Amino acid sequence: MDRPADSPMDSTDPGRPEAGRDRDDAGRARNARPRDGLGRPLPYGSDGVPRQPEGVVRAPAETVAEAQRLLDEGKPFHAHEVFEDAWKSGPDKERELWRGLAQLAVGLTHAARGNVTGGARLLRRGAGAVTEWAASGSGRQRPYGMDLGAVAGWARELAGEVEGGGSVDAAARAPRLRG
Repeated sequence: MDRPADSPMDSTDPGRPEAGRDRDDAGRARNARPRDGLGRPLPYGSDGVPRQPEGVVRAPAETVAEAQRLLDEGKPFHAHEVFEDAWKSGPDKERELWRGLAQLAVGLTHAARGNVTGGARLLRRGAGAVTEWAASGSGRQRPYGMDLGAVAGWARELAGEVEGGGSVDAAARAPRLRG
């Protein structure tokens, strides 16, 4: 049933905004619902994992270090958000690198959630993107200390494992970005 935008939400959903959708100060839709370590929404009012702030501009080395920390903690969804910030704020010639790394993190997220098809597909797509970027004229094999060949190999291997056996432990299967 549709509800007018200014009507209060059902009081049985504690913590949900009173005026429909979650909105930021500029009026853009934002989902303030708590999330677990793999980015899955939890009921309003639950204790969730702190979200990564959006739009943070970091130096590339800081991006790699922060993403690795989150991957090691079993939070690939959050690492994807760090890579996404780099993809959106970095130089155009590096967009595909950061986008490919974000796809790898999302692939690990889906694999850890038990989404075999989506996890394997995104792991392979991300591996292809970082490999292609490294082979391009603007790419390098070890940007910011990352071993892209090893990262792509990790992703392809994990994709095969996911297809053969389902979900994985995100922290235990986190890649080593710097080899």
